[in-house]
Amino acid sequence: MSATPAVGRPRAFDEEAVLDRAAEVFWRHGYDGASLSALTSAMGINRPSLYSTFGSKEQLFRRAFARYHEEKLADTRAALDRPTAYAAVRAYLCVSADGLTAGNQPPGCLSIQGGLACAPGNAGISDVLAAGRAGTEAALEERLARAVREGDLPEDTDISGLARFVMALSEGHAVHAAAGASREELQASIDMAMRAVPLRP
Repeated sequence: MSATPAVGRPRAFDEEAVLDRAAEVFWRHGYDGASLSALTSAMGINRPSLYSTFGSKEQLFRRAFARYHEEKLADTRAALDRPTAYAAVRAYLCVSADGLTAGNQPPGCLSIQGGLACAPGNAGISDVLAAGRAGTEAALEERLARAVREGDLPEDTDISGLARFVMALSEGHAVHAAAGASREELQASIDMAMRAVPLRP
């Protein structure tokens, strides 16, 4: 009696969960600082499995960051779905501050800490992170442009400048949160920034 042909062994791990664990290592240590030993230990897999599934450390990072960024961008779009630009911007900054100081993950933001400093050979990592931040800024700019079209913002509003201002505040918060700033401290700076933004409540 002949044996049934093997149809391929299923992976013994949840790929999405493994990517989340890898993202946390990159988040805590940055791309250059995340060793393969730390990654495989956190992911619960061995090096051959890492290479066969993800190809390389860089490809693993790209996959982990893409999953992270997709979730964060979904949160951003949900926050921006408010009836006024003022409410949308405030919601975005508050949701961001909540995420930066959440106790169930590293403080700060993977898109900042992941590549603050990279070796010359890893410049592509910084480019990936910059592209992710640009995507968030584009979502902000799109929402502000809609506000101008709807008459919620003056026609002469500098949409690009305002979106960049909001992003710069959010990114600065990521650096401060990683250094230990509390949610209340970030919220205080949001309150101050909103007074400087020419938006109607």
